[in-house]
Amino acid sequence: MSSKKQENSANNASNSSDELTTVVEELLNSLSNKFTTVSSEIFTKMDEMSRRLDNLEAALRANEEKAPASPSKT
Repeated sequence: MSSKKQENSANNASNSSDELTTVVEELLNSLSNKFTTVSSEIFTKMDEMSRRLDNLEAALRANEEKAPASPSKT
């Protein structure tokens, strides 16, 4: 009878280990997906910011070209 108890304990431990492994893998997959999503959002926002800065620089250059040169203060 002791042998059966040990076998059941070993099976329960194996099942618990398999369940833990599954839970940890699901958690890691979830974190990986969230990281990917956040990274994508950050890169999208950085691209948008870069585009807006380029437009601002172009507008400033165009404004400088239109405006007559102001006298420098000494």
